[in-house]
Amino acid sequence: MNGAHSLVRTLVAGGVDTCFMNPGTSEMHFVAALDGVPDMRGVLALFEGVATGAADGYARMRGTPAAVLLHLGPGLGNGLANLHNARKARVPVVVIVGDHALPHLQYDAPLTSDIETVARNVSPGWVHRSMATVDLGRDAAAAIAAAMGPPPQVATLILPADVSWTDGGVDGEHTVPKQRAAVDGDVIERIARVLRAGEPTALFLGGVALGERGVRAAGRIAAATGAQLLAETFPTRQDRGAGLPEPTRLAYLAEFAVMQLQPLRHLVLVDAASPVSFFAYPGKESDLVPATCEVHELGLPAQGLDIVGALEQLADALGAPPAEDAPAGARPERPTGALTAQTLAAAVAATLPEGAIVSDEAATSGLFLAGATADAPRHSWLCLTGGSIGQGMPLAIGAAVACPDRRVLNVEADGSSLYTLQSLWTQSREGLDVTTVICNNRSYSVLNMELQRVGADAVGPKALDMLDLQRPDIDFVSLAKGLGVPAVRVDTADDLTRELERSYSESGPRLIEAMVPPII
Repeated sequence: MNGAHSLVRTLVAGGVDTCFMNPGTSEMHFVAALDGVPDMRGVLALFEGVATGAADGYARMRGTPAAVLLHLGPGLGNGLANLHNARKARVPVVVIVGDHALPHLQYDAPLTSDIETVARNVSPGWVHRSMATVDLGRDAAAAIAAAMGPPPQVATLILPADVSWTDGGVDGEHTVPKQRAAVDGDVIERIARVLRAGEPTALFLGGVALGERGVRAAGRIAAATGAQLLAETFPTRQDRGAGLPEPTRLAYLAEFAVMQLQPLRHLVLVDAASPVSFFAYPGKESDLVPATCEVHELGLPAQGLDIVGALEQLADALGAPPAEDAPAGARPERPTGALTAQTLAAAVAATLPEGAIVSDEAATSGLFLAGATADAPRHSWLCLTGGSIGQGMPLAIGAAVACPDRRVLNVEADGSSLYTLQSLWTQSREGLDVTTVICNNRSYSVLNMELQRVGADAVGPKALDMLDLQRPDIDFVSLAKGLGVPAVRVDTADDLTRELERSYSESGPRLIEAMVPPII
């Protein structure tokens, strides 16, 4: 058994049975090993950023890692943006980066690079180069354990080609997964006292706290104390829909977020970091928490604590009644007439199927989506957690592979989609049940807004031309069909509603190009 076989066998034995990949010469022995280990599913992507984003989506839905196979340092570089998003989302991913054979490194061949330095940008907690075939299985088991944490993280294993092709591989032994540590009882009691005091208080929820158990426990606390429920602006995953408490998202624009936080006297961090502005702006503070508000920590993301258990203990300590489904509000009527950001949101809300997974990278066109869908049937919502665009379409791949029994809806901005449009080819090849709605306003609309907010001077036609996606217009229907995905273009709310329903009733991927005017 060579090293590659021991690596793949160890991954599968550790529960990592899916590998998203864009391989090259150095990884050919890993590719060949797939035929000898049939339990490993290989999913081919045409671009490394698709593979890394898909692994992120898979981990968000399964809670366990997928593997990603990349070709040397440049391949890792091509996948870096979506590994950044995975790191910020705090999900487990095992990244395997092929490298030259160890004796070949001395020659500084064209593709030689410092992989460790690149990897530490997205994998600061665990980067390891396997140096001997006999150790490769053990190293793979260690990579899985590191990825799972707690806290979960991106773990990078560098695989020299000769370590992979040499005989003498040994399956790695897996350790018992670590459990999240309990939050100290004194911390829970201190926060209970804050909540009992009755001053304006909010729970700021992120990470695992936005799963169904977490939001139910947080809802109990809010019902017992009157505390507000706030959520991170771009949550990793939020389970939501009819009957579940719906935390209010912290606004993306710093000035609006400050308005949300200004009345508070206490902010309790629940698997979330203290909120800061996404960017610096002239004359504005980066720290969004007002000086009159005291910040308390039930648990921070990097601590790997049992946050959901702590929320339930906190609810019990406050004497909160058991969780019950909240009364479901009415779903929006099927919209008619002109297609706008508002009617787009209404069409999604009116048609979203039970158990759907929404990958949201709609940017400005999605401004009304979260509010419109709060009372839709139960679903999971995935966001652009790290802020690096080009995530939504790959994320949809990973979610669909992880949950083949659930329909995935990807609501995608036109500009963002062009970073990883190759995702459609993988969706077609794998027969994934993904509906993609491209919100085509032919503009980097959000940057038109930011151009004003950063105080740029003398904005003229040359500057505005850099934010325009016309000359020529992009034909997403033709692009999708060229990548194997059936597609239509709509420009009314009636047509969008009809095409959404049609896509949900058919298997396989579909794309809808929605001609939405910019809101900015």
